[in-house]
Amino acid sequence: MSRKPNVVLVFADQWRYSATGYAGDPNVKTPVLDALAGQGVNFINAVAGCPVCSPYRASLLTGQYPLTHGVFINDVPLSDGAVSLAQAFRRGGYKTAYIGKWHLDGLDRSAYIPPGRRQGFEFWRAFGCSHDYNNSPYYGGDSDRKLTWEGYDAFAQTREAQDYIRANARGGPFLLVVSWGPPHAPYHTAPPQQRALYDPASLKLAPNVPETAAAPARRDLAGYYAHCSALDNCVGRLLETLADCGLEDDTIFLFTSDHGDMLGSQGQFKKQRPWDESIRVPFLLRFPAGLGHRGRITEKLIDAPDVMPTLLSLSGLEIPGTVEGADLSDYARGRRPAEDDAAVITCITPFGQFTRRGGGREYRGIRTPRYTYVRDLNGPWLLYDNQADPFQMCNLCGTSGSAALQARLDGLLDRRLKETNDELLPGEHYIRKWNITVDAEGEVPWKW
Repeated sequence: MSRKPNVVLVFADQWRYSATGYAGDPNVKTPVLDALAGQGVNFINAVAGCPVCSPYRASLLTGQYPLTHGVFINDVPLSDGAVSLAQAFRRGGYKTAYIGKWHLDGLDRSAYIPPGRRQGFEFWRAFGCSHDYNNSPYYGGDSDRKLTWEGYDAFAQTREAQDYIRANARGGPFLLVVSWGPPHAPYHTAPPQQRALYDPASLKLAPNVPETAAAPARRDLAGYYAHCSALDNCVGRLLETLADCGLEDDTIFLFTSDHGDMLGSQGQFKKQRPWDESIRVPFLLRFPAGLGHRGRITEKLIDAPDVMPTLLSLSGLEIPGTVEGADLSDYARGRRPAEDDAAVITCITPFGQFTRRGGGREYRGIRTPRYTYVRDLNGPWLLYDNQADPFQMCNLCGTSGSAALQARLDGLLDRRLKETNDELLPGEHYIRKWNITVDAEGEVPWKW
């Protein structure tokens, strides 16, 4: 390539890996993503190591783990202690833009976010956090005047991103981040055309959805899938715009999500759980042909802190010393085969629907290409062979036949926790350490 590649990073909120056609879901219609999965590199073991909105976003923008940047719970402001994704790209001569949900500026989700707290992003069409998708506010540029996206916000945000691509097609390289709110709840607010695609009664549920959860799962999945299909359409529009502008072969394009959604699996709902529906996310990376072989599947584990160094390396830029994640560009390019590694999965303090009172617990675990192993404050909790048991219905933890495997994975977890400076202490310890105020449910008392 004669110039540095543009980077378009698109991520949804609460889109689980399994909710795509290419991943085998028999219900959802995602033709654009299904095609994209064959055009780039499909990281089938991408995880959200701390499967909650703000922690993921903080790790994405800093390349650090939650106990380093301190955002291990929602609605905690991200400090400027690390070189951010946008700052690193700006150092490399890039323009930077952010469109959509931010959720990194503290407890007032609707407050104006001034330029000094935008982590280096210049072009700005964003808002703290709102899931009112058809009456969705945002702030533009340096004005504190609250505006409203026209219609379904993901469609409007996509149009804004298309305009940005067109306006910057002939200038220097750019980093464009688009953060959509769907398919996060409320599930039944997608455009009518997409809602009409899904009849709850006709949906085929996964075998790990118990009968007691079947009715609410069908109801929620119908709306969830409608949001997914709407966003699939948005991805298609962005890809078409890149092609129309002659940028298809000059742009790194990444589609992923901040975490998944249980949607009735294991009888659970929402996120923050250690099961695959909560922690596994789609991760489709397409880059210019000159950067390596495309159209591949890799089993290499990738987590939020790894995204920043990988994108910087693919773009030929320096990785800041504050980054803790791994540069996985050689795996993306196909230069190294995936080894049997492990990603740490974490719940530092349960909150929301996953409070201790509601059965939640702090946990640390590892997800390898084959196994999931988790322990909480009381010791070993979950062990699954995801190859033999893809729906995680047979917990092997504590069984005599799995003692050696459990011991090996427990030792691997210990090593990974040591590497990330994590002692698996009660959540209150970290709340006090970071001087965070929480309510009786352990949640930051945020406001709209």
